Amino acid sequence: MKNITVTAPKGFLAAGISCGIKKSGKKDIGIICCPTGAKAAGVFTTNKIVSAAVTISKKHIKTGDTEAIVANSGNANTCTGNKGLEDAIKMCKTAAQLIDAKANQVLVASTGIIGHQLPMDKISRGIILAAAKLSSSPQAGNDFAQAIMTTDLRCKQAIKAIDIGGAKITIAGTAKGAGMIGPNMATTLCFITTDAAITKPLLQKALKDAVGNSLNKLTVDGHQSTNDTAIILASGLAGNKPITKEDARYKKFAAALSQLATDLAKQMALDAEGATRMFTVVVNGAVSKTDAAKAARAVANYDLVKCAIHGGDPNWGRIICAVGSCGVKLNPNKLTCAIGNITVFKNGQPVKFNPKKVSKIITQKEHTITINLGAGKFSDFCFGCDLSKGYVTINADYHT
Repeated sequence: MKNITVTAPKGFLAAGISCGIKKSGKKDIGIICCPTGAKAAGVFTTNKIVSAAVTISKKHIKTGDTEAIVANSGNANTCTGNKGLEDAIKMCKTAAQLIDAKANQVLVASTGIIGHQLPMDKISRGIILAAAKLSSSPQAGNDFAQAIMTTDLRCKQAIKAIDIGGAKITIAGTAKGAGMIGPNMATTLCFITTDAAITKPLLQKALKDAVGNSLNKLTVDGHQSTNDTAIILASGLAGNKPITKEDARYKKFAAALSQLATDLAKQMALDAEGATRMFTVVVNGAVSKTDAAKAARAVANYDLVKCAIHGGDPNWGRIICAVGSCGVKLNPNKLTCAIGNITVFKNGQPVKFNPKKVSKIITQKEHTITINLGAGKFSDFCFGCDLSKGYVTINADYHT
């Protein structure tokens, strides 16, 4: 069995079990451990209301080395006051005692329903049981990936292997996220491990850039979570000469990390609540990078566009309407739009096209919408997915 989980890079153990947070009995608590200590970097939600786990992890990630991440699903530990903070710290302390580490060497993440206190008796027992099952096996990595899921239908995992200076470096990651995705940073819970030897500041830069160009380009419903967290741990055990500056070796590592994050983002789009397909919106000809990003996200978030894509309807009018209403500068006489490789609107006017061919493009698992604003030279993109009856059903039934 090929290992494509977070235990694939050298130096990492993982586990995932059910401790009873979820009534379903599904796995709901997991641990990633690096016994030798790892460099850690993270990006977190910019929502003003944050989980206690986000508050504690932001503090603990500043320590020299990190030895573990403990994560739970089924309860967000958000809007839980001082008790929530105490519980997040207790999760770190409990895990730390079991792996012979300090509490501030443990990071914590939570996801699930907001406004409920954590069932700490169950969680404390769960951490003890999970720690006893820590392993470098593929199954252990899969168990962790399952333990962080909420409304996800399947695990999202990815792996990249690169050669840097004769040393094989592995980067692996897992993410959870299906709805409430549209943040200004990490989009979900995302955990990445690597055995690369790299400085903490460069690891932080690489993660921030990777997330900014992948996970942060995904919108499912435009709604930002309170718990969004993306963390990378680097064990440094690959044997490469440490990456200490932004040279060719750093660029190769950063590119691989970005590719892995993009892979995870696309997996999330295709597993979004009720989604049947995903699409990429590329905006060219903008007066600024900000305008390009704003227009791309506006189209990807536009409910009427998302509904049309669900129905395989080549309704370019909805795309043009989304662009025109989002407040960016554009030249109406040069505005152009293509779906796949077929131009459907050019220089401010509709053009003849075969609707059946365009509909066939839209109903593929993935397709691209390309828009030129005709106002400048800047470009950006955004990932989106269709909007189905399934999304409404899931969120009507999900207690928040």
